[in-house]
Amino acid sequence: MAGELYVVGFGPGCPSARTPEAVEAIKAADVVIGYKTYIELISDLLEGKEVVSAGMREEVYRARKALELAGEGRRVAVVSDGDPQVFGMAPLVLEMASKLDAPVSIKVVPGVTAALAAGALLGAPLGSDFAVINLSPLLTPRGVILERVRQAAAAGFVLALYNPIDKQLLRDVLAVLRQIRGGGTPVGVVKDAYRQGQRVAVTTLNNVDVESVDMRTTLIVGNDETYVWRRFLITPRGYHRKYAYP
Repeated sequence: MAGELYVVGFGPGCPSARTPEAVEAIKAADVVIGYKTYIELISDLLEGKEVVSAGMREEVYRARKALELAGEGRRVAVVSDGDPQVFGMAPLVLEMASKLDAPVSIKVVPGVTAALAAGALLGAPLGSDFAVINLSPLLTPRGVILERVRQAAAAGFVLALYNPIDKQLLRDVLAVLRQIRGGGTPVGVVKDAYRQGQRVAVTTLNNVDVESVDMRTTLIVGNDETYVWRRFLITPRGYHRKYAYP
């Protein structure tokens, strides 16, 4: 009898930001599979469970193992931080399942993704249209990343930049953004959102400290309307164009 496979997003890291559905899916699982750091972040939910942990860049192994165990009739949870669709495990698991026509029940459980977690800590930088772009060149060519940044910036989107692991690529991205938006554009830099050691800073495109940025950092780059008030980044939604206030 085929088992069940849950692809679960448990949010940015702290227990209070998990959804009840994510907690229930993990607790209901016989086996939990995830990247080592993710397993540590949900250790309080793992008592009595079989745990399969793996290192970075072993996503294919994790997806294959999850489908294999679910195919044996087990109830399996594959965990991602944030949301499993947004640069998480859901696309790979479903792609692999579709190629194998795997006879298992699959459910994707959403979570709070990094852009939303970082945005909340910064105030309201995502108040208007925004684009989410992954800066890791491991699966996407550098030229493609730069062109996506260029086009999204030219279109006026607020940008949420994930996985800035390549410092030279980040410098190139910032140069493109400065060229289009100007060096004074507000930028929010959030590291370890809702985790121990959390750091939140508001700066500008001219003053981003590239050396302090790593894969646990999310950058939110404002558009032409984004401004700073006290410690907040604010992107108006557009009410000021229609209504007289305050």
